[in-house]
Amino acid sequence: MAQVHMDVPFVDLRAQGRELHDEFHAVFESVLARAAYTMGPELAAFEAAFAAFCGAEHCAGVSTGTAAVRLALQAAGVGPGDEVIVPVNTFIATAEAVSHCGATPVFVDCLPHTASMDPSRIAEAVTPRTVAVLPVHLYGQPADMESIGRIAGERGLAVVEDACQAHGARFRGEPCGSMGVTAAFSFYPGKNLGALGDGGAVTTNDEAVDRMVRALRNHGEVTKSVHEVVGYCDRLHNLQAGFLLAKLPHLQGWNDARRAVARRYDELLARVEGVTALQVRDDVEHVYHLYVVQVDHRDAVRERLGAQGVQTGIHYPVPLHLTPAYAGLGYARGDFPVAEALAPRILSLPLFPHITPEQQEYVVHALQRAVA
Repeated sequence: MAQVHMDVPFVDLRAQGRELHDEFHAVFESVLARAAYTMGPELAAFEAAFAAFCGAEHCAGVSTGTAAVRLALQAAGVGPGDEVIVPVNTFIATAEAVSHCGATPVFVDCLPHTASMDPSRIAEAVTPRTVAVLPVHLYGQPADMESIGRIAGERGLAVVEDACQAHGARFRGEPCGSMGVTAAFSFYPGKNLGALGDGGAVTTNDEAVDRMVRALRNHGEVTKSVHEVVGYCDRLHNLQAGFLLAKLPHLQGWNDARRAVARRYDELLARVEGVTALQVRDDVEHVYHLYVVQVDHRDAVRERLGAQGVQTGIHYPVPLHLTPAYAGLGYARGDFPVAEALAPRILSLPLFPHITPEQQEYVVHALQRAVA
């Protein structure tokens, strides 16, 4: 019997909206009644709660995830003329943040089975100008922080975590956001913890780093009208902080649901030839911001899935050294063979906490037909 057609979105945030509607409404009414829109109690309460969630001493809310990476780098001492080692397989914001500091991103290849930064490539990328390494906890799986931390320590490099996809993930029991000099998070709506708009945060265990981030996000101001450094207007607004604070108690449950969805995909896809899921390290707690597989003829497969009502994503279609924005760095096709081999094969399947088993089964049946 033919399977009934089903439309499956890549991400569906409406269930969260319905679940927390009353709490969101209360936050809005409270902020509106007090006309307290920036630098208020909602922000302070969220910062304290998220720092505790990440096992960090400090958290500073900022305007976006991209701003979070930039401010984390600047507070860690990255500036003009410096170099920062960046994985070539990541969203461009990781490298953009380095460029915005006046520094140069130096790319390294990724591991073939996880698509994350290959620590063995870091040492060869270090030059006298290198001051930091910027690992990305890609797709919700922590990078190999032991190897990265050891190499960085041997060479005196700061480790700044790009944890924008890894809210609640752990490496050997340690929460992402607590393992580097500092760490950056994004609260873009589709993230595991998402605002109702843009937002970000920087976490750290270093009081001086936190103080610098707080100054930089607010025009360099530490005390009223005293501008110690040239800063930015990169504040996280009270309304978004209040929404995030309402969501935070649910995050662990949503992450558990994501892991259950991933296990179900693993089981269903084990019977599908021509589809290979990325591997998960044994020593991490993955939070599955994305569930990524590899397929041949990816673009054709994606088109066939779309015709069957299944929305998918690609993260990421072009390694950063091949993007026009970074053509001036002098890299060429062939410089990062693993990332270049993965780019035309990776496909992100629908995953969100409220996806149903029936939707997943439909996705896998559609994928099986698409790769046949």
